[in-house]
Amino acid sequence: MARELDLDLVEVAEKANPPVCRIMDYGKFKYEAAQRAKESRKKSTNVSVKEMKYRTRIGKGDFDTKTRNVEKFLFEGNKVKVTIMFRGREMQHPELGRKILDDVAEAVVHAGVVEVYPKQDGRNMIMVLAPDKKAQAAWQAEQDELEAEQARADAALDEAAEETAAPTETSDDAE
Repeated sequence: MARELDLDLVEVAEKANPPVCRIMDYGKFKYEAAQRAKESRKKSTNVSVKEMKYRTRIGKGDFDTKTRNVEKFLFEGNKVKVTIMFRGREMQHPELGRKILDDVAEAVVHAGVVEVYPKQDGRNMIMVLAPDKKAQAAWQAEQDELEAEQARADAALDEAAEETAAPTETSDDAE
């Protein structure tokens, strides 16, 4: 039957009694299976974990720069492991590290959520942030609205400046 239809006879279950076979175009079957596998790989997402290290006595500028990078990683779809490193007597004041982690979480609340809350791990305190698509979308909509409002304000200022800068009519007799 398979030869008559110019198809292949494929054994599906060899252990069954009697063995189960199927008449199909095996090349087409393999191609479609490869396409399904390719499609499923395309839909899967690779989430990597980035790490940002802070110290308890970090300066304002360094804190802002590192926090901007954490925000960028979250917007890229990566998880971020925030680590506070303690040295020497800093170990006696874990509340300082906890305050920094809370400040980071508060600063990036529009980009991500705390997945693993701060916990002490030897000489380090660790917190994991994960991207939050809903919060990012809401924040982006808010930013777009602010930009539109700024554009309207700039247009109104330009219009007012054009009205005041319009040349006044002078008569040739006065000259």
